[in-house]
Amino acid sequence: QVQLVESGGGLVQAGGSLRLSCAASGRTFSSYGMGWFRQAPGKEREFVAAINWRGGSTYYADSVKGRFTISRSNAKNTVYLQMNSLKAEDTAVYYCAVDADRGSSRLSGSRYEYDYWGQGTQVTVSS
Repeated sequence: QVQLVESGGGLVQAGGSLRLSCAASGRTFSSYGMGWFRQAPGKEREFVAAINWRGGSTYYADSVKGRFTISRSNAKNTVYLQMNSLKAEDTAVYYCAVDADRGSSRLSGSRYEYDYWGQGTQVTVSS
């Protein structure tokens, strides 16, 4: 059983920053790629960022490239999402997820390739 617990969400003004964390347990964390997704009210869940199992490669949605940074600490079983220059359109519930393919170097933007999800953390950006 895999458990993912996100934290760090909140209310921030446009232009501000937040750092999300996702603590993982129940699987060999260091063997799996991780991703962040988000879902705004009335919209489908969309890809934000991914990192491979080693942490050496990353992939971002165009909408967040240059503003968000994904990173991980395998020693702490935690993946992070640093969000800078936040915009009102970044408002959403943010979810972390585990890539289903152990040891793969892929960086997937498809939610169907992730098999475990956290409960989400709300990020609200006021304009």
